[in-house]
This record gives sequence, structure tokens and C-alpha cells, in this order.
Amino acid sequence: MYGTVYGSDTDCAVGRRELVRHQWVNLAEEAEPLACARAQVRQTLDGRASASVVDDAVLVASELVGNALRHTTAGPDCMNVEVYRDAAVLWVHDSGTDTERVKPRADTSNDELLECGRGLQLIDELTARWFVQPTAIGKMVVAVVELDNPGTI
Repeated sequence: MYGTVYGSDTDCAVGRRELVRHQWVNLAEEAEPLACARAQVRQTLDGRASASVVDDAVLVASELVGNALRHTTAGPDCMNVEVYRDAAVLWVHDSGTDTERVKPRADTSNDELLECGRGLQLIDELTARWFVQPTAIGKMVVAVVELDNPGTI
């Protein structure tokens, strides 16, 4: 049942719903974690949403994995994709513990945005909700993408 991985934050994000598909990926052992994450999101969402929503979810996964690659020592260790009737929940876990740095930078100047800071703003625009949650061994960044073809497989 939904909620066993995320607790109350995710329950509030998409509610308690029946899991339709689930894909867990060990990114720590991947030579190309970005390519792997993109492929897994596409495969898991196949038939569940329009091409544009799948593209958005792939971009969200790319940003989450890319941020873990750029901003942590060890990079991402795993990614999970949970598909429900009308939403997909993507999360990427890494061993970094600084959850305060993972937030959109609303006070960033345009010059600073040219170099960094756009990824979380993209995630903010493309998702129904996203948040960061500390874990016993790091943190996970969770993003909820609404699906536009509910109930199809």
C-alpha cells in the first residue's frame, strides 16, 4: 500500500491510492545513471500518459539525478518510480544530508540562473508537488507528476 516508503508527506501529495506499476533502479552501479533514469521513467510510464507528460517526467528525473551527481560526493544511489492511476511519484535517493540546500532559489538573479538554479524551478513547474525528505542514510527528493490518461495501461 502506498505510504510505506514515504510516510505522511507523500500521502498528502497523492493520497492513498492503488499502485499500478513500480520500478526501483540501483543507480550506484550504473556507468550512466542519467541515461538509465531516463530510460526507466519512459519504460515505466509507457501507456500511462501522453508523450508530453512522459517527456516532462523524464526531464524531472534527469534534474533529480543530475542534481545528485553535481551536488553530492557519491551521486545518486537509487531511483524509484511509482505509478498510480492519475499520478507518478519519482524519487531519487543520495547520501547527502543537507536538505536545506534543496529548494528553489526564488531570490536568485537572472545572471545566477544562467549558471545554476534552474533545475529545481523546472521541477517546480512540471510537478504537482515536490519535496525533500531526510532518511537514515541521506535524503530523497520526491516529485509527483500528474498523469493525463488515468486508468489506461
